Amino acid sequence: MWNNDKSGAHRGIRYAFILVWLCLVAQAAGAVQPPAVTLAEAYAPGVDLDDYWVSEKFDGVRGYWDGGRLLTRGGTVIAVPAWFTAGWPDTPLDGELWTGYGEFARVSGIVRSQEADDTAWRQVTYRVFDLPAHAGDFDRRVPAIDAAVASIDQPWVRAIEQFHVADTRALEAALHRVLERGGEGLILHRGTADYRPGRSDDLLKLKPFTDAEARVIGINPGNGRLAGLMGSLEVRMPDGREFAIGSGFTDEQRADPPAIGSWITFRYSGFTVTGLPRFARFLRRRPGGPPPEITAGHARGSR
Repeated sequence: MWNNDKSGAHRGIRYAFILVWLCLVAQAAGAVQPPAVTLAEAYAPGVDLDDYWVSEKFDGVRGYWDGGRLLTRGGTVIAVPAWFTAGWPDTPLDGELWTGYGEFARVSGIVRSQEADDTAWRQVTYRVFDLPAHAGDFDRRVPAIDAAVASIDQPWVRAIEQFHVADTRALEAALHRVLERGGEGLILHRGTADYRPGRSDDLLKLKPFTDAEARVIGINPGNGRLAGLMGSLEVRMPDGREFAIGSGFTDEQRADPPAIGSWITFRYSGFTVTGLPRFARFLRRRPGGPPPEITAGHARGSR
């Protein structure tokens, strides 16, 4: 009995040591508790548009300012030059780090770098779309966002324009204008909504396609012109559905495909009769694994 107690004590000490070590590793990697952010549901026809503000959805990296640090949605502390956040308020800001249309890979690389590249960060803008700690609903937060950005008074910090549309036709016209200049869609935000973590129909995203994440479970060789290259990826979605994605890749990506076990983002349009994504097309590698909500057990996309 004494030996068993001693063995259990040793195991307890060992587990405690491992836990401390893991905490130190997380701190060294700049990981903290992920911010409790609001997330968007997909838009569906029938919404009362009078209730919502509309804004452009920028395809960048979400940046959450907690009053002292800039964090990713997953809780990683972003290394930024001191000048980038100098003079920012001690209250939270929620926004998008963005460098331009079609440049997600570029801004993602800048944000993920463990050392702040001063030259690269001069190409980044921070587009503020909410004030998480503000006590008012979104109708009141819209002018407060403009005031907060004005008080920061830095050209790389901008308030995302919020506007109303009269009807579905005007909403479709706004979406068309965004798509024409290379954007990806719109966000609708209910005016009476408080800032609440998680998903609800207070926040809706409208895009002509759907993005989702999947894990690479196999690599299929190409044929014909693609001989010697990757032909398609076998992937598994968080809900267990498996299928192959063979389009959307450049020849360079086919020569160096995402590794088995890594995560990718793809686009699709509806589902087949068997429930698989229709017209699935590779969009990009997803750095850092799955989105935080998938890690937590929820198979949903990002804002």
